[in-house]
Amino acid sequence: MSIDLDIILKKYKQGKREDLIPLLQEIQDVVGYLTEEAIVKVGSFLGLSTTKIYGLATFYSRFRFIPSGKVQISICNGTSCYLKGSQEIINKIKEETGVSPGQTTRDGNFSYEIVSCMGGCCNGPVINVDGEYITQVRVEQLPEMIKRLKYVIEND
Repeated sequence: MSIDLDIILKKYKQGKREDLIPLLQEIQDVVGYLTEEAIVKVGSFLGLSTTKIYGLATFYSRFRFIPSGKVQISICNGTSCYLKGSQEIINKIKEETGVSPGQTTRDGNFSYEIVSCMGGCCNGPVINVDGEYITQVRVEQLPEMIKRLKYVIEND
């Protein structure tokens, strides 16, 4: 991972603090999350304390500090999806995976997050599974969906 960080840092000007967010975004895109090592290196590179970097990164919900699962699920909980049952979807995914939003299962297979809106309001509830949007999701579909995803992971 150090090599990836050094390659990324070379794209930015040392000490240019306004590059902090794009730099963190690129690191997360490459590494998958923000590691302690990355925070320390970015702090040294930009001349910022790790406390300031953590403060900024924790303010934005898109930054992660733990690796995502092999399967990443996003659940829309915007007003329209909420009214169409997204909270039940969230509860069922928590029950099926055994973890809360923002966490990753112990086996590293699943993680999920709750998002404000995915723009599919008339087709809600909407979830996104590794970039694929699934509309009009029903709670009863989820156990079989999770089972299929586990099968794919185990046989990949």
